[in-house]
Amino acid sequence: MPILPKEPNVYPDCLFQSGVPADREDRRWWVLHTKPRQEKSLARQLHAGHVPFYLPLIPHTTYSRGRKLTSHLPLFAGYTFLYADQDERVTALGTNRITQTLEVKDQSRFWADVKQIEQLITSGAPITPHDKLGPGDAVIIRSGPLAGLEGTILRTATGNRFVVRIDFIQKGASVLIDDYHLDIPI
Repeated sequence: MPILPKEPNVYPDCLFQSGVPADREDRRWWVLHTKPRQEKSLARQLHAGHVPFYLPLIPHTTYSRGRKLTSHLPLFAGYTFLYADQDERVTALGTNRITQTLEVKDQSRFWADVKQIEQLITSGAPITPHDKLGPGDAVIIRSGPLAGLEGTILRTATGNRFVVRIDFIQKGASVLIDDYHLDIPI
């Protein structure tokens, strides 16, 4: 079975190029907890219905019979982020792919977290998902392509991992990073 090309994972395409979308009173961010393995199907339906959403996808490479195959998997299994008014939220619920909608109370903080995750993905650095994050040393990246990102540092056997997290769902993603890029925020 052939591996399909990357599908749309954000609508509208300019969601991350515009200013802060969280300032619209008629739209709010919602976290959609999907049925198992339904994230991409939900994204396809939301995209077809012109409902704003974000599904963070990361490349996953495997080898089969000497061929390199790359698929795109959800960074946070079971979660899709919806930026919708009440009618669009009802449309999303009508897909029958959602088990629960979680209301995001702090819209601006959530938007900042989601933007950082997108920047981490678009940097091209290899990303590792993290579940159930706990407190760590807060840091900010001062140089390099990820300059300005704030997150947590985890020390592992392979080196320092910079973790960007979405506090609301207690999940995150990390990249290996050298100490000289990091600084403690003021």
